[in-house]
Amino acid sequence: MSFIDTLAAAWKRNDSLLCVGLDPDPAKFPVHLQDQPDAIFHFCTAIVDATADLACCFKPQIAYFAAHRAEDQLEALIAHIHVRYPGIPVILDAKRGDIGSTAEQYAIEAFERYRADAVTANPYMGRDSVEPYLAWKDKGVILLCRTSNPGGSDLQFLDVGNGEKLYERVARLVAGEWNGNGQCALVVGATFPAEIARVRAIVGDMPLLVPGIGAQGGDIEATVRAGSTVHSGIPGSGLMINSSRAILYAGRDERFAEAARRVAQETRDAINRHR
Repeated sequence: MSFIDTLAAAWKRNDSLLCVGLDPDPAKFPVHLQDQPDAIFHFCTAIVDATADLACCFKPQIAYFAAHRAEDQLEALIAHIHVRYPGIPVILDAKRGDIGSTAEQYAIEAFERYRADAVTANPYMGRDSVEPYLAWKDKGVILLCRTSNPGGSDLQFLDVGNGEKLYERVARLVAGEWNGNGQCALVVGATFPAEIARVRAIVGDMPLLVPGIGAQGGDIEATVRAGSTVHSGIPGSGLMINSSRAILYAGRDERFAEAARRVAQETRDAINRHR
């Protein structure tokens, strides 16, 4: 089953648009985990096990693993998700962007080494830097469009002609010329609900990955109203609304996974109230 089909099935089965971001910072782990071998794996699998029925996808951020020489734990984590929760897709958040020959290697890393169902990538080097990911027709390719960080406006909001903003041009290209296999999605930050609505108007029912709620302060109601659509016959879908730190670090003791589940359920339910 393709990434998009698996995602749509998870939206329906778990009644959820929540993407649980896995950004493990050992300095924030409960004390009982901090000196354990493979602490990152144990922390993340506990979060996954506690929230899998509440999420439409998981999104491990590769930098949090690589910085601690924990790439083997990332491989094991994704394998754990595939074995235990085969209906929940995994997005490798890597934001890669390089020339075609290098992008080919990054695609192999994402889809063969880590066996992710989708990867985030940076489209600002143009189509040839994205094509190696698009060659994996059953995999998702989620491209940066309008990001949630304050500095995103430095470039993404530039006028590229006839009043069109750069992020709008990216949305148009990805939804049209680049999406021949129907595998693409876009990253649009929750901190800019007006831009979410604009992107939705451009791309139709293409899935949007929306970071920025929770710790970054994005508004859930505004995000859902701006970005939800009917996808695969499912009303109020089309979004992967990511929350990472608010869920991961909801608890700091041995019951951290229970606290994570509570916040994940509150977030999932808050999203659903506005669908």
